[in-house]
Amino acid sequence: MPSEEFVRGMLYLSLTAVGVPGNTAVIVAFLLLLYQESRLLAADAIVLHLACANLLVVGTRCLLETLASLHVASIFGDMSCKAVIFIYRTCRALSIWLTFLLSAYQCLSIAPPGSHWASIRTLVAQYLLSVFLFLWVLNTSMTTAAILFSFGSKNDSSLTNNGINVQFCYVNFPSKQSKEANGAAQVCRDVVPMALMTLASLIILIFLYKHSRQVKGLRSSSSGGGGSSGAEQRAAKVVVVLVTLYVVLYGVDNGLWVYTLTVRKTMSSSLISDLRIFFSSLYAALSPLVIIASNRKVNSRLRCAAHEKPVMEKATSPSSV
Repeated sequence: MPSEEFVRGMLYLSLTAVGVPGNTAVIVAFLLLLYQESRLLAADAIVLHLACANLLVVGTRCLLETLASLHVASIFGDMSCKAVIFIYRTCRALSIWLTFLLSAYQCLSIAPPGSHWASIRTLVAQYLLSVFLFLWVLNTSMTTAAILFSFGSKNDSSLTNNGINVQFCYVNFPSKQSKEANGAAQVCRDVVPMALMTLASLIILIFLYKHSRQVKGLRSSSSGGGGSSGAEQRAAKVVVVLVTLYVVLYGVDNGLWVYTLTVRKTMSSSLISDLRIFFSSLYAALSPLVIIASNRKVNSRLRCAAHEKPVMEKATSPSSV
């Protein structure tokens, strides 16, 4: 096995080993919460949806790339390339927009009750399913090129200068104009939510800074110290961490994508595409770790699930009867 393929396989294996269990744990925790309380808050529903999208990103791309790179299974033909690239790009874009939705909703949650922004937050929570449906339709419709122009690597002899090499598959556009138009649409699809979520995070940071100064003032003038909004502050800080992680990783991803669009000929090496996929999948693998480490609802449900099994085994053992 060539060393390059082995290194690629091990990198994708590391993302799979972190991302699949991590996102699965977040999904299980929120499903337990839904089962116990029969409802989910809007922010929790967004995080649950985000974890599902990230799981599809890691499962469909990283896992299959691992199997192919390590020659465990031969997976990528024409139809499988179309399916994998379509699912990956759709869920990748969905993950981006859901991160923006989470940051925007958290930004609206710090608005004072009765304000215009608070009423918008109520509307978002009320029509959250419709928002999810809109995001799915938007991102699915913008990924149709993956179905039309993706082919297996067996067809590499017929490639033109308008193709993109992604190792086991090729995305072969019919013309330079279609390649640039599709690339520009994808960049805009990523940059717009990136700019908006950065703005929302800045607003959250400004609010947290002002709030901390107010709390210090209250503590200095009164012995009772109001820390009643601690949960909201923790949630806001988690969102800021997720957005920062997104901006860094997807910023690198989009920079490499723009470089891919500027080269005149189809690259014989898939190194740039591998780096793009690695950095975008890295967010899908690391974000559940941030959620598990910082979200008390997820933490408590996972701990209960972990403690419940030993207790049940002890209760049903012959010595305990």
